[in-house]
Amino acid sequence: MWSPRERVLVSTATMIPRLVRHPVWRSGQAGDGAGQGVLLVPGFGFGDWSLRPLRFWLAARGYRPAGTRTGLNLGCTTQLLDRIERTLEDLARATGRRVIVVGQSRGGWLGRLAAVRRPDLVRALVMLAAPVLDPLGVHAKGLDLAQALVRLSARGMPGLLDADCFGGDCYRVNSALLRAALPRQVAALSVFSRQDAVVPWWLCQDPCAECVEVHSSHTGMGLDPDVYAALGPRLARWSGDPRPTPFAVS
Repeated sequence: MWSPRERVLVSTATMIPRLVRHPVWRSGQAGDGAGQGVLLVPGFGFGDWSLRPLRFWLAARGYRPAGTRTGLNLGCTTQLLDRIERTLEDLARATGRRVIVVGQSRGGWLGRLAAVRRPDLVRALVMLAAPVLDPLGVHAKGLDLAQALVRLSARGMPGLLDADCFGGDCYRVNSALLRAALPRQVAALSVFSRQDAVVPWWLCQDPCAECVEVHSSHTGMGLDPDVYAALGPRLARWSGDPRPTPFAVS
């Protein structure tokens, strides 16, 4: 990344040992998740591997975590959203209940779009460092990278953002969805950090979510023990909700 705080390899090398030594790594019980499906949506330029520690932690507590298999999440917003929705359908069908979605950065606002489109599939939503108030309000170098992908897409390279995602129907439709209120049956948590050098913290202040502050870098959010401490009781509560959560999968 473009800040010393956001160097991925350095962040990973220092934060993973800190995480596994922290009491939160060993907290909780194997039955907390009770088979609850959790879809993990990675950030822009990152794959499912980036949330592997969280996936391991969830599985050890009885959740059923799954990745999106959307590569590096560099593609068209609408196409990614369609794929995420299909994965939600599969996971809801396999577990017999609505899914908890945990998304980091772009993955967080993609998860929010999915929750607005298909609340019948989403039990709760966790957004980690997600600029839900304005995805284009991120650090200028992030926008430069996105524009470079648009140019490559225009030259015929498949699977990347295209101009429609910045000013066409894709942008207009999904911007309207992102501004929409979350359905009342979808619980939501937005985790933000004032030390984030990629996403200004105020863009994470979703009015429909509980907002929790941590002291993490942007790229290190998925490895921060404070994030896990915030997730633990909320995930257990959402997965243990006795109310029926019917879903309709076509």
